[in-house]
Amino acid sequence: MGQNLLNITKTFIYQLIYYMFMQQVLEHKKENPFVRSPTLDTVLMVEKTIEEYSGEYNKTKLWKNLPKKVMWQTFLVILDYLENTNKIAFDREGKIAYIWNPELVKKYLNNPKLRAR
Repeated sequence: MGQNLLNITKTFIYQLIYYMFMQQVLEHKKENPFVRSPTLDTVLMVEKTIEEYSGEYNKTKLWKNLPKKVMWQTFLVILDYLENTNKIAFDREGKIAYIWNPELVKKYLNNPKLRAR
């Protein structure tokens, strides 16, 4: 039961973050009609691929090695979302690294000597 509740909560949080980001995309779409709106499944697919190949690929190589084809503009929107939510970072060579680590965050939040602001 506990693991099921954790999975439901995680899914809800993903959906909430996705919804908030898509609102921003829709605002930008008014300015640029070529902006694509990715589905949550596509965002998760790209995120899992980045996590698997963290630090190995730049944007173009990652895009070409995705399990399913994604439009380039859609892919760029997803990368922007993942970067803005602090899940990925780019190094000097343009390679993409997965930096999201919820276990480390929990460890720091449980440390009484540290506090979140």
